[in-house]
Amino acid sequence: MSDTSGGAPAIPAKGLDHAEVLRRLEGFGGDDADYRGGRTWSLVYYAGDEHAELLKAAHNRYFSENGLNPVAFRSLRRMEAEVVQMTATMLNAGAEAVGTMTSGGTESILLAVKACRDRARKRKPWIRNPEIVAPRTLHVAFDKAGHYFGVKMRYAPVKADGTADVDAMRRLMGRNTIALAASAPQYPHGVVDPIEEIGAIALEKKLPFHVDACFGGFILPWVEKAGYAVPLWDFRVPGVTSISADLHKYGFAAKGASAIIYRDMSHLRHQFFVATDWPGGIYVSPSMPGTRPGGPIAAAWAALMAVGEDGYISRARAAMESAAALRAGIEQIDGLAPVVPVAHAPVVAWFSTDPAVDIFVVAEQLEAKGWSVDRQQHPSCIHCTVNANQVHIIPEYLADVRAAVEYARSHPEAKSAGNAAMYGMMAKVPLRGLVKSSVLKVMEQMYAPGATGMPDLDKVGGGDNDGVVLKLMNRYGDQAMAALDHLDAARTRLRTRLRGLSRRP
Repeated sequence: MSDTSGGAPAIPAKGLDHAEVLRRLEGFGGDDADYRGGRTWSLVYYAGDEHAELLKAAHNRYFSENGLNPVAFRSLRRMEAEVVQMTATMLNAGAEAVGTMTSGGTESILLAVKACRDRARKRKPWIRNPEIVAPRTLHVAFDKAGHYFGVKMRYAPVKADGTADVDAMRRLMGRNTIALAASAPQYPHGVVDPIEEIGAIALEKKLPFHVDACFGGFILPWVEKAGYAVPLWDFRVPGVTSISADLHKYGFAAKGASAIIYRDMSHLRHQFFVATDWPGGIYVSPSMPGTRPGGPIAAAWAALMAVGEDGYISRARAAMESAAALRAGIEQIDGLAPVVPVAHAPVVAWFSTDPAVDIFVVAEQLEAKGWSVDRQQHPSCIHCTVNANQVHIIPEYLADVRAAVEYARSHPEAKSAGNAAMYGMMAKVPLRGLVKSSVLKVMEQMYAPGATGMPDLDKVGGGDNDGVVLKLMNRYGDQAMAALDHLDAARTRLRTRLRGLSRRP
């Protein structure tokens, strides 16, 4: 422990020996997810220890340099420019393509929305309430960007195959629409939206069209070159004006490194920030931060140079083959099925088709076996992003899934307790404001004074000021879950009926 004052951690009065600092640091990771062993299905994109050591070496050579001033650190500007150019080439952009590196997908998306907003302010100043139209499966970072920049996101439903309903998107467009957005692929299910159709609308309406390929930008090009069918989605589609792509995902760069590429400078110029009247001098920023760490830029450049096209293609092929094996295994388990019929990326999202098998109980059982589990909603399911290094662990994962399914089937009471109950209620409560208040309560406890880890969810929800959903879980348990199950089933029947009516000639 650090020296303390009044029980709270404090900076040590005397600095510790370096070896002791590293020893303590090493001990912190004992409960972290095991990504090296392939037991995570998101968060870390691992290409082996040798590659990781290369990234560390490249990162450490530039860990003090600051990309804020490209004149002072011209090497960083050169590496960033080369990363942007290599990314643009990969995305089939033309000679006029430009862009910047960012700290991650969220920053890339924030910048895309900011650029669209500022472009609209310049060209259509009468628009006071700007809107972006997109499919419901678009990444939630767009909601964050809209919240920050005063842009309303208008979401269209998706079809049964997970792709955007283009007709529904067109119906949402109006005089306040400043841009369109879609995914390649969308993260929840790994499906590429109909980019060509949306691009045609963007051209017709003379609107910017951003393709969010933060997740897929550094895998789909190689999946295509490996011989898999991928819908056209990049700058080969005339209506596409910008694309975001994360290097620290399937680009196998160090965190955090992403890129945003624009078709030409007429779009990128709206991303820049310039202040001319500050006493500290004229200030120019190409992206969100001021200080820009040099390490991630150097490591991203090193990753692209070291892996090469052949390495990316072989890793993409291995990831797709592993995803196919996982998908086939899920299909063979009674009561489970993939959410969508086809995924264009190495993603397997699967759910329960048996009312007796609660997916959140299955998730809780998998976590007890040491797996990191990503839960999703609408529909409630489990999401797996598959990497090339996970082929060896898929049989073990499937065996644990089978055991978890059998446990859920033979223990129906489990869905009314613990994390399974909390996630189940969060997914089913129709008034989303109530869910938000409960999530905020969990966050408040996680970041409360003196908090260093996850709050005890069994103890959240008892106070008068706690979230309503947590109160329901703690006070009413089985009755609340049963009522929500009935409500959820009724909503599903109604949606099915409405879909059937809408398809009648």
